Amino acid sequence: MQAWRVHENGEPGEVMRLEEVDRPVPGDGQLLLKVRAANINFPDALLCRGEYQVRPPLPFTPGVEICGEAEDGRRVIANPALPYGGFAEYAVADAAAVLPAPDSLDDAEAAALHIGYQTGWFGLHRRAHLRAGETLLVHAAAGGVGSAAVQLGKAAGAKVIGVVGGPEKAAVARGLGCDVVIDRRSENVIGAVKEATGGRGADVVYDPVGGDAYTQSAKCVAFEGRIVVVGFASGTIPAPALNHALVKNYAVLGLHWGLYNAKDPAAVAGCHTELTRLAAEGAIKPLISSRVPVKDAAAAVQQVADGRSTGRIVVVPEGSVR
Repeated sequence: MQAWRVHENGEPGEVMRLEEVDRPVPGDGQLLLKVRAANINFPDALLCRGEYQVRPPLPFTPGVEICGEAEDGRRVIANPALPYGGFAEYAVADAAAVLPAPDSLDDAEAAALHIGYQTGWFGLHRRAHLRAGETLLVHAAAGGVGSAAVQLGKAAGAKVIGVVGGPEKAAVARGLGCDVVIDRRSENVIGAVKEATGGRGADVVYDPVGGDAYTQSAKCVAFEGRIVVVGFASGTIPAPALNHALVKNYAVLGLHWGLYNAKDPAAVAGCHTELTRLAAEGAIKPLISSRVPVKDAAAAVQQVADGRSTGRIVVVPEGSVR
């Protein structure tokens, strides 16, 4: 079969190689899945660089989120068990963690439902306890992780403020349903948030960016607000001033969604049931900006790594691109 493999760490566009390899053999408690679509996530870029918290042995195939077909014909979504990732014709996944693909979504949409939306749901509901009528501020609102949070926030009845970089991404954020869109390149984020909230600030901040975005968040979070730290796409890990959190009465909440798979898998399954319901009702729908053929996967991962994408880019088999 064909598979993209990484033999040395570096930038995805330089170190990913498309090769002919043997079909992987699943171990005990695992399933062999035919890949119908593989969603590109920022962790795929970090894996290539050797900067992710999980470091599979070299060589490995990246691709941490797929819609696949089991040998019994079931259409499922899964996080492949590395080193046999999703940028290949076949991948391996732990049987216990495989979930049914929603009938309301096509293969590319189903592949993009899992990590970003699970992260958003746990971040907004389990960690921040977002309530209807509250104001939610989402950084990188036009990206894959941010767009999921925007949709989930709107589904929860929140007023959503989206922060983006550039007019093209601003248009995407408006299309997603953001009530207010702030272009960080041309507007003062702190001032714009305070203006949009009558000076109160955002009740919940969803931050997959870190760096300057976190600094801005701490200056425009409301009394008893909650900042959910999801990741550091900016490449800069902030150092929160705890004295500032104390005097302003806000909380800084960490979210590592992968821990729920190990510590509370029932909660992950319950979340998937809720996401499936929301998808069937049309309240959420992964934003697929492009479907690319397998031969273009490395360039597409590099595009995500460089922050040049909106929504989700999904790798699909030849003949499935449209």
